[in-house]
Amino acid sequence: MQIGIFTVGDVTTDPTDNTTPSEFERIKAMTTIAKHAEEVGLDVFATGEHHNHPFVPSSPTTMLGYIAAQTERIILSTTTTLITTNDPVKIAEDFAMLQHLADGRVDLVLGRGNTAPVYPWFGKSMQDSVELTVENYALLRKLWDEEVVNWQGKFRTPLNGFTSTPRPLDGVAPFVWHGSIRTPQVAEIAAYHGDGFFANNIFWPKEHYQQLIGLYRERYEHYGHGAADQAIVGLGGQFFIRKNSQDAIKEFRPYFDNAPVYGHGPSMEDFTSQTPLTVGSPQEMIEKTLTFREFFGDYQRQLFLVDHAGLPLKTVLEQLDLFGSEVLPTLRKEFAAKKPAHVPDGPTFAARKAAAQKVTVES
Repeated sequence: MQIGIFTVGDVTTDPTDNTTPSEFERIKAMTTIAKHAEEVGLDVFATGEHHNHPFVPSSPTTMLGYIAAQTERIILSTTTTLITTNDPVKIAEDFAMLQHLADGRVDLVLGRGNTAPVYPWFGKSMQDSVELTVENYALLRKLWDEEVVNWQGKFRTPLNGFTSTPRPLDGVAPFVWHGSIRTPQVAEIAAYHGDGFFANNIFWPKEHYQQLIGLYRERYEHYGHGAADQAIVGLGGQFFIRKNSQDAIKEFRPYFDNAPVYGHGPSMEDFTSQTPLTVGSPQEMIEKTLTFREFFGDYQRQLFLVDHAGLPLKTVLEQLDLFGSEVLPTLRKEFAAKKPAHVPDGPTFAARKAAAQKVTVES
């Protein structure tokens, strides 16, 4: 099990003292959080891609390249790379470049995003979102898999004799997850290609994601990539923990109530009972997180949102320290003990490179 964190990069006023970080401060805080995630032993740091207020991570590969230069082990990923509004050629080249800079420890989650105005900002129509997803990913795959590409589609100019540069590191393209919170077609695309499926289940009840993940697993097996329980699944989540659960509840409540995404909606108690959000003690977090396997089956990656809603950097780093010392070891042990031998581990560049080399030797 790969366990890590992700950020949406919101610039939000701290409701407890009415201070608001500058964009500079928020961006620097995100890089500090990423480096600390490696220090406490986490496997993955991921950032979203947003082009609208109040979010700042408009250029994930720039941020991840900066972090790559200051880390050694942690996998660097995205929680959304917009396959609909980004040019597939730019995605192919940006992430291949990042692969080289990070010695391969790079993957990405492709998604459509959830902000309608983004489409016209980049010359696209939201009505074409599914078609754009299908066509753009087919081209992205081709750009990574083929040295010379000749291609013609509906949404961009043709390519004739084009080679994207740099080529994927050692001939192994970055691993792709397809992220969705509501679209069955995305699960189908992931299954068809044998890619991963990432369900960022931080907002809705588990039953909604059980349907999407169940569809992905069924179709993964249908396309001959392995048994349904061998499909590569990632989950989102969120926590706020303190040694004492009452302290956690009291401290996090103003942040929850004013969060830009879910604030001013359900109560924190209702939200924690209906979604993966844990607000409580380390033991409560362990117990709740371990239920995810019961709901969704064995899976390969668990990411948590930890820096949302105006939480100050000091608090976020304290969260990571507590998580790393009192939650992470138990989660690793319990997930490892319960994982059947035939279920694959989370994807890494080293493992995928070794598998590719083995296929080459055998053929």
